[in-house]
Amino acid sequence: MRYLPHTDEDIASMLRVVGADTLDDLFSTIPDDCRRPRDLDIPSALTEWELNDLMDALSNSVAAPPEYKLFLGAGRYDHFIPASLTHLLGRSEFVTPYTPYQPEMSQGTLQAIYEYQTLAARLLGMETSNASLYDGASALAEALLMAIRITRRKKVAVSSLIHPYYRRVVQTYLEPTGLKMVELPYLENGRTDLSRLDRIDDLAAVAVQSPNFFGCIEDLAAVGEKSREKDCLFVSSFTEPLAYGLLKNPGSQGADIACGEGQSLGIPKWFGGPGLGMFASKMKYVRSIPGRLVGKSTDKDGKNGFVLTLATREQHIRREKATSNICTNNSLCALAAAMYMASLGGTGIRELAKLNHDKSEYLKQALEEAGFKITFKSPTFNEFVVESPPNFETTYERLLEKKIVAGLPLTPYYPELTGKYLMCVTETKTKEEMDELVEELRN
Repeated sequence: MRYLPHTDEDIASMLRVVGADTLDDLFSTIPDDCRRPRDLDIPSALTEWELNDLMDALSNSVAAPPEYKLFLGAGRYDHFIPASLTHLLGRSEFVTPYTPYQPEMSQGTLQAIYEYQTLAARLLGMETSNASLYDGASALAEALLMAIRITRRKKVAVSSLIHPYYRRVVQTYLEPTGLKMVELPYLENGRTDLSRLDRIDDLAAVAVQSPNFFGCIEDLAAVGEKSREKDCLFVSSFTEPLAYGLLKNPGSQGADIACGEGQSLGIPKWFGGPGLGMFASKMKYVRSIPGRLVGKSTDKDGKNGFVLTLATREQHIRREKATSNICTNNSLCALAAAMYMASLGGTGIRELAKLNHDKSEYLKQALEEAGFKITFKSPTFNEFVVESPPNFETTYERLLEKKIVAGLPLTPYYPELTGKYLMCVTETKTKEEMDELVEELRN
């Protein structure tokens, strides 16, 4: 099939209407030094099967092929995805849904989002959830802006153990507006140092991630108590929502807002995207929530119906009352997460979380027995930091040649942790693969 449907006659006719002789004339206002001087080097047309082979070859050249054993996490996690989810998500009514502005045309989409909101709120222990944001980083930034709107204060305290990329996004959001972000240091046990909060006044929010970037489980109850002392909001962030199948969820620990990345819930890593920004809060803050909120009502015949209850961006309400410029419900990713959570159920999520924890603990113990030192002694989930012996860079490169990626070097993110590596294990790693890694590291 043709990707460009216009014939040469169509193009000539349109050019006459706008008063141009050639397609190049349409770009005459662009300076020459900003334009490509030659045509794109695009190969000639391929058959369907030749094109499939080409795309397979390209994907293998820019990503780790399946035979690589990746002990990497840091915000993107390998998890098995049920075949039923992949099949259902590919149905045309889900892939190409009608935008939910007109409820009479989009009941299926609205119901799917409503189900997602319900499951997300239950997982996080919160009273209400929106219809998702772009990713975990934007969800955290929007949560802090929401706290600033609610408290009318201009300063937020953010743990230095929140994902480094999330903190950079927050800084990008806040810096141009004159709002201030204060970073909280971390302790020797791999948890956030909350004592610095005693020296910070006029806070809008305190944000802590658990499990944090080092995989350590934070004391969220202590953070909640400290936030109440400072009369500010407690924002609980996360990159691995499956942890709450085993750990106490943010809502039960006093969080006012829970936000983070939902990629683990049935969404492949796909070169780093797309993501799923999960966002939930207490009901009393519902009118300050960014993005969209789907609600359930009844029609004149008493039948259930779903509607876009809140959509508080400037497209829908007066600009001065808009809570954000978030303009998507990320519905396909939210639907994937809803299908995943519904497929596993509460018992399945709990068992999966325990499996992830236990496998991670197995590798941690095996490395310790092999003579490696675990940097932080706090309890962890999925991930942990291990100290490398001298000249480990050579070993790391040797393992790469054997298609084993032995963790993430922390130096680019925390310069003081030179020689430390962040290891991650999920249910996708077998005992044999972990034993092979330990044996290779011994040599």
